[in-house]
Amino acid sequence: MSIDAQRQEWNSNLMPGQFRHLFDHLPGTLFFAKDRDGRIMAANPAFVKSCGYQTEDEIIGLTDDRIFPSRLAGKYRKDDERLLQSGKPMLGLLELFPNRDGKPEWFLTDKLPLIDRAGRVCGLCGTVRSYEAQRAAMLPYLELAAVADHLKTRFREKLDLPALAEMAGMSVRQFERKFRATFQMTPRDYMIRMRLIAACGLLARSNQPLTAIAHECGFYDHSDFARQFRRHMGQTASQYRAEHRKTARVPGL
Repeated sequence: MSIDAQRQEWNSNLMPGQFRHLFDHLPGTLFFAKDRDGRIMAANPAFVKSCGYQTEDEIIGLTDDRIFPSRLAGKYRKDDERLLQSGKPMLGLLELFPNRDGKPEWFLTDKLPLIDRAGRVCGLCGTVRSYEAQRAAMLPYLELAAVADHLKTRFREKLDLPALAEMAGMSVRQFERKFRATFQMTPRDYMIRMRLIAACGLLARSNQPLTAIAHECGFYDHSDFARQFRRHMGQTASQYRAEHRKTARVPGL
């Protein structure tokens, strides 16, 4: 049986709508689905509560003009009609949306058409994420972006904490604390993981000896490389090479 046939059989055996429940558990993500008339057909708990309701049943069948201020509802409906007509996704829409307190806040919206079994656009679904919350969540990473990019490309060099701290505009102590809180690891561990990612690529795609790979990726010697590889990968470099040689896969560390 071909993989396409296996996929079709697998899909046909699934109860409908199961994937939708994934959105019930995504933090910070509002999910909704509408029919062609703009009526809410599905909504996750976050969307329901942001609209001032307690249960999904209360919001089913309502249109935007029953939920939102007229100016916002008109904008949402205009976008919906354009998507329903074109059948093309609308991604990365930056728009105002009421937060839990009912105050307008900037959100990022993605909308996708829903297609029925006859191939016709029968509605749409979408996600709404707080732009301001995402920006706040990304701020610690943005503050260390230059350092992270430096370590990604200069991982073969000796770790220089004072230079990295200066790059981030912090004292060494502040930098180490901030880095650990942001990436859940020390700068040294981050650098070692960059070295291991490079080593995995060489193990899978080259015939270089392990010692040469160790030196090329910045490890002190073969012993250091072997110890770090087993610690992080749970196997020896030789075992990894044997398993991944054909597929040339590099794991996320």
